[in-house]
Amino acid sequence: MQDLRSESERLNEVKGHLEIALLEKHFLQEELRKLREETNVETLKQELERERSRRLDLEQKMSDVLKTRCEDSPPQPPRKQQTPAANGTDKQQKETVCSRLHNWLYDRFGVYIEDFRFQPEENTVEAEEPLSAKRLTENMRRLKRGARPVTNFLRNLSALSNWHSVYTSAIAFIIYMNAAWHGWAIPLFLFLAILRLSLNYLIAKGWRIQWSIVPEVSEPVEPPKEDLTVSEKFQLVLDVAQKAQNLFGKMADVLEKIKNLFMWVQPEITQKLYVSLWVAFISSCVLPYKLMGFMIGLYAGIKFFIIDFLFKSCPKLRDKYDTPYIMWNNLPTDPQLKERSNATVSRRLSGCEKVQPVVSRSSLATIPPGVTREEESGRSHNPKKGVFHEVFNLPEIERPLPICENGWRCCLINRDRKMPTDYIRNGMLYVTENYLCFESSSSRSGSSKKNKVIKLVDITDIQKYKVLSVLPGSGMGISIATPSTQKPLVFGAMIHRDEAFETIFTQYMKIMTTTNPET
Repeated sequence: MQDLRSESERLNEVKGHLEIALLEKHFLQEELRKLREETNVETLKQELERERSRRLDLEQKMSDVLKTRCEDSPPQPPRKQQTPAANGTDKQQKETVCSRLHNWLYDRFGVYIEDFRFQPEENTVEAEEPLSAKRLTENMRRLKRGARPVTNFLRNLSALSNWHSVYTSAIAFIIYMNAAWHGWAIPLFLFLAILRLSLNYLIAKGWRIQWSIVPEVSEPVEPPKEDLTVSEKFQLVLDVAQKAQNLFGKMADVLEKIKNLFMWVQPEITQKLYVSLWVAFISSCVLPYKLMGFMIGLYAGIKFFIIDFLFKSCPKLRDKYDTPYIMWNNLPTDPQLKERSNATVSRRLSGCEKVQPVVSRSSLATIPPGVTREEESGRSHNPKKGVFHEVFNLPEIERPLPICENGWRCCLINRDRKMPTDYIRNGMLYVTENYLCFESSSSRSGSSKKNKVIKLVDITDIQKYKVLSVLPGSGMGISIATPSTQKPLVFGAMIHRDEAFETIFTQYMKIMTTTNPET
């Protein structure tokens, strides 16, 4: 019985294996059928047979044509006929050679060809950093350190031209004039550039090479920021802002003068440049370049070593005969042009018999019902207790002009003071017939020590002003210069700055024309 059971189990196992094998066979047949359907092997075989038959037909036709030509043409020495297999090998060889040549060219010049592909330009907008006192101070120091080699080079050139060291200037003059005489001016400058780079290389390697015509001035070491008080840090930021303002002002003056020179703003000055350019152009067309280089080099040496030395030593001689210096000083900047136009307008106004006070449209405009004048103008201020002339210790006839009856709200920046409490004061600004009055907000107790009264006749300069030149816009301040202050007083944070400036300037010109009728 056990043997029968074992035999039946074996039969079942064999049967199971057979069924699995049949399923696998069926699965493989299905996959083979799908593969044949997808690849279409039969159709490809048929197309291949057709192509072979066509090739055989073409070869037969070609052989028939060659036979007919051979029969018509005179006999020639027999040639070896190439078999189709040989033609196939030749084509394969040609294709392999072409592919190799193409790959070699791509490997050699493919990188350069990729560089010439045109791509649309991407306009990237750089993110601007926010205003920071620390960043402003650090950038000013970086600018100073970066400009130091240029300033030292210019100082050495100036010392060489001024004959600060007679022996050094004499040797340099003799060497340069000898090089210019023999036409070696350009090689001399190239040699000096190579020498300077070589010295810089030695300095970078640790050599101590210090040579300068003018001795370097040691700058004072600035204390670290941690040791400064709040007021000293505030003063440091203001000093940095003032340096940045002066630097940007000088750069703007240079650029505006160059622009006005080429835009014929001062025709008599631009005319000289125009004539000199025509003379240089005609000379370059007529004279040979070797002679031109000799003349330019000779003139540059004499001008740098002799003429400039005479002009710097004799200022009167320079003011009369130094044409480039005179032209540059007479070129106006944009603020100077604006001042001239304002002066011309004021002279025209002073020529009239009656000078009407300037009243802005905002003072004549009707105020809507339910809106006070303070809300409408944004600069109205309730007057303090007491009469106007008593607050400022002025005569009774001195009253604010109608346009500034309520005053302009502003802050007075007195840069002669060091303490922050005295440096900036908030208050109101008034203009009378003869005075400019500032009423401090902290003087409500009756004391007028913090108020400021300026005679219009004592004003030496008045102009629009920006407290920080890095801020956007045209600013909201007015700068007033008087003989009693070392630095001009600044009335900043004025919403109606242009209106106040126009009123103060008009009243100032009116007072000046009445006191000095000749001007």
